[in-house]
Amino acid sequence: MIPLTFETLPDLASRPFGGGVVYANDEFFAAADNLVTDEPPTFTPRSFGPKGQVYDGWETRRRRGPAGAGPDPDRDCDHAIVRLGAPGLVHGVVIDTAFFTGNYPTYASVEACGVEGHPSPDELADAEWEALIPRSPLQGDSPNPFAVEPDRRYTHVRLTIYPDGGVARLRVHGVAVPDPRLYPDGVLDLAAAENGAKVVACSNMFYGTPNRLIMPGLARVMGEGWETARRRDDDNDWVQVALAEAGQVLVAELDASHFKGNAPGAASLRGVDARSSDVNDPSVWFELLPRTRLQPDTRHRFRLDPAAAATHVRLDVFPDGGMARLRLWGRLTIDDRAAATLRWLNLLPAAHARAVLTGAGADPGLAAVRPLADLPEALAPR
Repeated sequence: MIPLTFETLPDLASRPFGGGVVYANDEFFAAADNLVTDEPPTFTPRSFGPKGQVYDGWETRRRRGPAGAGPDPDRDCDHAIVRLGAPGLVHGVVIDTAFFTGNYPTYASVEACGVEGHPSPDELADAEWEALIPRSPLQGDSPNPFAVEPDRRYTHVRLTIYPDGGVARLRVHGVAVPDPRLYPDGVLDLAAAENGAKVVACSNMFYGTPNRLIMPGLARVMGEGWETARRRDDDNDWVQVALAEAGQVLVAELDASHFKGNAPGAASLRGVDARSSDVNDPSVWFELLPRTRLQPDTRHRFRLDPAAAATHVRLDVFPDGGMARLRLWGRLTIDDRAAATLRWLNLLPAAHARAVLTGAGADPGLAAVRPLADLPEALAPR
């Protein structure tokens, strides 16, 4: 089994998820939008523009304090606010200073907040920000990873650099927690990372993380999918996904787009309900899709016979190869929708929870006594 770390979790701030930079106080040398570019940073030496060397990242001008005075750490700093494309639980942050050597920030900190709707930069300035990473030293031309204890669902993060300089990428790795009010009928892609699904185990990820399987949108090239090394034994490769919520899987899409001479010959799907069964016991897994022949470079869609609710699904490919995307459309029962709504409400930062409760006509004081054991009637799914 392949070990999975926080860096293998999806980057909730990346452009493929819909993340974006909504404000930066300074981007004199290079635009802050580069922070959320999905591709790794690049660098071409001696590529000069009107403002100097061109960098694939965010770079601010040099700060100059009053004559004869040193920098004020509480005032003389730069910051950028990033909207998470998929709000969720943050497990770790990477402040990547790749190619910034004599011009990287000495220190950085990261804060986060949760806000209703689609706030403007001015509204975000007045939000209740919570510390994710305290002011910490950075290394130049380095990834700079920081683990975070996930306990709240956030919608935005604020990167502050001290006093100035360049950062190539900001990665906010975590697990999405969608707003259940956006799925009033309980039908959603249970395997989508943007809905909270995550890969929890896989046999092989030689050519790339299996989290690509559950990313938003279609894969543009073969490199945006999951591909294993060539097997030289009689076994097969597999990946196990913890679904966004427990649900009945009704339609499966196994997308082998772009994989032509390296697509799996066949695949199967099995499910298990971890609420009542041990996922490590092979005998409790039930069949969703029997071993079925696949075609290269093809989006395969299968209507599945109704089965029991599943919390986890295992995709087996035979014997190896590549898959671009895995989609598992399903339905939540009204009880499971209520449980998902309660979990979401308990994970919101206090200010966000108060806004949600007020908007629903419930007592905003409930935000101070969470975790709640029961969902307020005003938020109960119908």
